[in-house]
Amino acid sequence: MNLSPLNRRRFELFKANKRGWWSLWLFLLLFGLSLGAELIANDKPLVVHYDNHWYFPAIKRYPETTFGGEFPLEANYKSPYIRELLKAKDAWVLWAPIPFSYQSINYDLKVPAPAPPSADNLLGTDDQGRDVLARVIYGFRISVLFALTLTVLSSIIGVIAGALQGFYGGWVDLAGQRFLEIWSGLPVLYLLIILASFVQPNFWWLLGIMLLFSWMSLVDVVRAEFLRGRNLEYVRAARALGMQNGAIMFRHILPNAMVSTMTFMPFILTGAIGTLTALDFLGFGLPAGSPSLGELVAQGKSNLQAPWLGMSAFAVLALMLSLLVFIGESARDAFDPRK
Repeated sequence: MNLSPLNRRRFELFKANKRGWWSLWLFLLLFGLSLGAELIANDKPLVVHYDNHWYFPAIKRYPETTFGGEFPLEANYKSPYIRELLKAKDAWVLWAPIPFSYQSINYDLKVPAPAPPSADNLLGTDDQGRDVLARVIYGFRISVLFALTLTVLSSIIGVIAGALQGFYGGWVDLAGQRFLEIWSGLPVLYLLIILASFVQPNFWWLLGIMLLFSWMSLVDVVRAEFLRGRNLEYVRAARALGMQNGAIMFRHILPNAMVSTMTFMPFILTGAIGTLTALDFLGFGLPAGSPSLGELVAQGKSNLQAPWLGMSAFAVLALMLSLLVFIGESARDAFDPRK
């Protein structure tokens, strides 16, 4: 990969910050593992070799008649009946390291749910008998994917809005600033709760609602960069040569404005994760049963006799947000013009 001397210097500065550098690698490792959550935590076998045929129940549904059963329903591979059918044919079965998905219930608990950590459930179960470790893995993935999608979309909208205000100025800037003052003065969390109560919330609905407000965080930064950059000599020269305003904005001024934008993005990411967790905690977030860290926090609050619930949620959120903050600090130092 060929980098310019400036970008190479930024990369060296980012790498020199050991805390941010190792936080980036640890976060990428955890996120990469969570992307393969179905291979790590699943209540269905990954591979089954039965009667000289290969089956992949983790990605495809098979009726129990496929394995000699009586009903054309999806096979329950943990039931003694299906296990006996597989054993009769000397079938080879490969299970995931954690034989539970985020919605599967452990019916073999020896104590009432929520059950404490054990060999079967390393972090215990919640009040419905679901494996906490599996829900943490899936919850980590959905939280990061939600925050990444929201950060990218809100950054695109915020950069465009700030660029238009800063480049054109005048009435465009005045009207935009007045709109931002009004829109940013709205109680965001209360509006999110009210809007989420009208419909059954899901991933995309929550994303759209939060996108209505999250794009404002970058407008002021980009606007200031464009106000400064529109009067520089190379911009005036490009305008004198007849270059279109769009080309000047996005080919000449925007690359300089992206320096400050990149330093803010990890903090927008942490804010998105915190907002989603708060909505799930209050019961206005993802649909019931979804793997949610906020819902796990709520369970910890409701089941104080089961401290492993609150501790698991706190540990995952603290680790995730700390890593993102450390990465953001390193990115800010790497893009700092003074360095």
